[in-house]
Amino acid sequence: MTDLVEVRRGAYYDSVSLMQVSKAVRDAPGISAALVAMATDLNIDLLAGMGFTVAEAVGPNDMLVAFRGEDQAAIEAGTSALAAALAGLKAAGASAGGFGEAPPPRTLGTAAARGGANLALISVPGVNAFVEAMDAVTSGLSVVLFSDNVSVEQEIALKDAAAASDVLVMGPDCGTAVVAGVALGFANLVRAGSVGLVAASGTGAQQVMCLLDIAGVGMSHCLGVGGRDLSSAVAGRSTRQALAALAADPSTESIIVVSKPPADEVLAAIQAYAGTLGKPVHWAILGAGRPDLTAAVEAALPTSIKDMDDIPVWPQWISESQIEAAIDPKAKRSNGFLRGLFCGGTLADEAMIIASERLGPIRSNIPLSPELALGPDLNSDSHAVIDFGDDRLTRGRPHPMIDPSLRLERIAVEGDDPTCAVLLLDLVLGFGSHPDPAGELAEAIAAARRAAESDGRELPVAVSLIGVENDPQGLASCATTLQASGASVFVSNARATRHALSLLASASAANTSA
Repeated sequence: MTDLVEVRRGAYYDSVSLMQVSKAVRDAPGISAALVAMATDLNIDLLAGMGFTVAEAVGPNDMLVAFRGEDQAAIEAGTSALAAALAGLKAAGASAGGFGEAPPPRTLGTAAARGGANLALISVPGVNAFVEAMDAVTSGLSVVLFSDNVSVEQEIALKDAAAASDVLVMGPDCGTAVVAGVALGFANLVRAGSVGLVAASGTGAQQVMCLLDIAGVGMSHCLGVGGRDLSSAVAGRSTRQALAALAADPSTESIIVVSKPPADEVLAAIQAYAGTLGKPVHWAILGAGRPDLTAAVEAALPTSIKDMDDIPVWPQWISESQIEAAIDPKAKRSNGFLRGLFCGGTLADEAMIIASERLGPIRSNIPLSPELALGPDLNSDSHAVIDFGDDRLTRGRPHPMIDPSLRLERIAVEGDDPTCAVLLLDLVLGFGSHPDPAGELAEAIAAARRAAESDGRELPVAVSLIGVENDPQGLASCATTLQASGASVFVSNARATRHALSLLASASAANTSA
């Protein structure tokens, strides 16, 4: 094996971009390990953990480049992939315009003053994010705070400062936003329209915006507020700001609030506030006894659409035999457990809420109840749902929507596990996601199904495919690829979950006893 380690002084790129660069290098022929990242303490520790050594002093403004190849030809291939990926980033930055020959600003405040911006996207390590975000807010900028690992106390301080400055803090850990048609973070290329979203959820917002698009309804803005905003501590600070902004926006005629399970008292206060705004506000709020996200979208559709027979018809890619197996009460059901392997935390939450009504307790790394938490190895001898996008699994590595390798490895494990009866997966398309996510996932599904078949078992697979046809990856082509692997594919995560349950013997028994 041959290692290459470089330090590139003052070469700054945001963390999301460098995750994609690392993935490009790792995919080069003969490369077994790669990390391209800013030299933060965390990334230096990760580099050491991968067996690389940096021989010189480095700081957070330096870029680390390290990869390992099987021979010199692999190193050259990795170097070429690195150069191409970085050139792509530079070309994208050049096409976005700039400040001519002026020296680059050194703070967000000076950048705002010089460029006339009113919105800042911040994606730096959490330890630095608060300072940068506060600089932006006090300079009169609204903020999309992509960074995570910002404390609750810092989040509250940022949002109080934003309210005082009459701007909006979207985040922290805001993975999805669309402002005036500009997609920020992970987002989909949906049509423009009159529905505004306020989202305390990333993939939940993507599910809602994609279903609206499929139903022919366009969106004005999607304002992410961070997954903790409707918690008791944060108390809906940004949700109030976002609701007020959309209520004042002439292009927004109605609003949908999307959230993981919130604090009940905070939701009640926000609903009371929404009633004073003079625009219809609909609620796509996950929780026991509440409608799932698909049902919430259906309830929020304009009357002109809801009054038409059979609209919306949510697309699905499923064979006749799979449909018959799901609806025939005499069909043979799979004995064993449901295993859900997700990239989206909100989609995992929704699946657990739906499945637990029929199966009872679901083990998870993001459990509905603390006593159901999986151990560090994430192994389970019962029904389980794993969120591979959880912060504990993405610390120092790309989100699974960018690099799905951890989940692909687990799919192989489940294919070999005789207790896995049905596999439930999600796949989220759009900007920021893997350029060909369906191809790699289809290969993993097909291999897992072959492994089960060689052991005398059948392994049904259901996939919720979150996206629209205009996304870079293409909804229909991804669906066709997944269906060819033997999976049943749905644009609704709720419907994919219910289909998976219909194929499970224990779910059938639960229905009979209910």
